[in-house]
Amino acid sequence: MQARAEVTYRMDHGERPALIIHTHEEVDALIDELLNGPIYENLAQIHSLERESMPSGFPDHELLVGVDRNLQVGILAYLDSDGSVVTLGTLDRSPAYYIQGHMTEFPANSEIPIDLVRQGVKEFLSSEGWRPTCVEWQAAQS
Repeated sequence: MQARAEVTYRMDHGERPALIIHTHEEVDALIDELLNGPIYENLAQIHSLERESMPSGFPDHELLVGVDRNLQVGILAYLDSDGSVVTLGTLDRSPAYYIQGHMTEFPANSEIPIDLVRQGVKEFLSSEGWRPTCVEWQAAQS
């Protein structure tokens, strides 16, 4: 059985079901769509459908995936019951990405090469929603 994950990033994902991804090829297609789509839709929220939901019905985890088409870098942010972390990169800038038209800011030094973004999302999908180990992490600042 292939792992499944639900992806939300488009403006119309609030009105219709979000995208479901199953394969590494679909991960690549998602990243490509984020890179080539509208600037206000360059950040995606992903939840594995293989993990149990909390009693409230909400997922117990979240992976955010952002991409910058001009710099060919991106960001991963992961949230679960242990807290919130963001990738540790080398670019000394505080980036902002957009999900469904809403801006989300991230700390400096959090962007990583786009190939690592792809690898991280593929690992998240394959591991059924666990935090990817192929990247370095830092505590997310509030």
